[in-house]
Amino acid sequence: MTRRELREHCFKMLFCQDFYPAEEKEEQLERYFEAPKEDVTGEDGKDEILHDPFEKEEDRAYLEKRVEKIMELIPEIDQMMKEFVQTYEDIRMKTLLSGEYDRNNAIVSLHAGAGGTESCDWAAMLYRMYTRWADKKGFSVEVLDSLDGEEAGIKSITFQVNGENAYGYLKSEKGVHRLVRISPFNAAGKRQTSFVSCDVMPDIEEDVDVEIREEDIRIDTFRSSGAGGQHINKTSSAIRITHFPTGIVVQCQNERSQHMNKDKAMQMLKAKLYLLKQEENAAKAAGIRGEVTDIGWGNQIRSYVMQPYTMVKDHRTGVESGNVDAVMDGNIDPFINGYLKWQSLGCPKNMDSDDV
Repeated sequence: MTRRELREHCFKMLFCQDFYPAEEKEEQLERYFEAPKEDVTGEDGKDEILHDPFEKEEDRAYLEKRVEKIMELIPEIDQMMKEFVQTYEDIRMKTLLSGEYDRNNAIVSLHAGAGGTESCDWAAMLYRMYTRWADKKGFSVEVLDSLDGEEAGIKSITFQVNGENAYGYLKSEKGVHRLVRISPFNAAGKRQTSFVSCDVMPDIEEDVDVEIREEDIRIDTFRSSGAGGQHINKTSSAIRITHFPTGIVVQCQNERSQHMNKDKAMQMLKAKLYLLKQEENAAKAAGIRGEVTDIGWGNQIRSYVMQPYTMVKDHRTGVESGNVDAVMDGNIDPFINGYLKWQSLGCPKNMDSDDV
């Protein structure tokens, strides 16, 4: 038997090993060796052999030995392929996460839209989704400021996600998130639509080239709310800074002292003003005017539909998932990766052609 014929038989036997369940492999190989000669007539009129029985016992023994050795290497090859794919993904993500502050920690703010308790509950669900995602990434989460809803959920919350490339990943989440479900707070069981806005900025520790004049801001102190210990709750250590020219308001109540809260709030204000300046420059370069986005219908970047069907869809990139439970449990990497690819293509429009 020629080397070419031996290779062909080897590939066919490996297919048998990979195709059939473990309990049938030995039987199928035996059938392969015992199969009668099979041929067909080719287009040129000549006979083409599809299977030629083994006339020599040494050929059969050689093939069995070769296939056995290859099968032993398959787990190692699979592991090498997984490592290669992971290395490729790491390199690809480093290429996509090339922004000036992509490597920094991220500061995320969630604000419930109109809808009262329903929207506050949606904000709490999103906060849980992001904390689950951060936990899977090995990142830590630190709450900087929060305001509970009147009946349930969260009216607003600001938290910091600490980890390499946290901002690079989470910048994809900036925008309005829409939820459609049967309301658990409605006795009639009607379908309810809720909105929550998500703002994301980098935690910029170094000084940035942003001028903040004293006459342009107002600094208010107030008592912290929620858990935090006797000292935090009994002193006016929380800080709120209002920037009059832009209307931006930031606040921090997580730190123990008023001075530390003031430094953190000022740092957040500088980061917001820096991002705003970048967005204005980008809008001028593109010859367009930036628009203010309301927390409501038509401005959402992503929709989460739980009834009458299940679907999560990003309206910028077209990425979607039918497993809403997995997404709400922190499996948002497909949406983040889709956004980064979309951004690398120059943010093309009309990638989402279907309404959700």
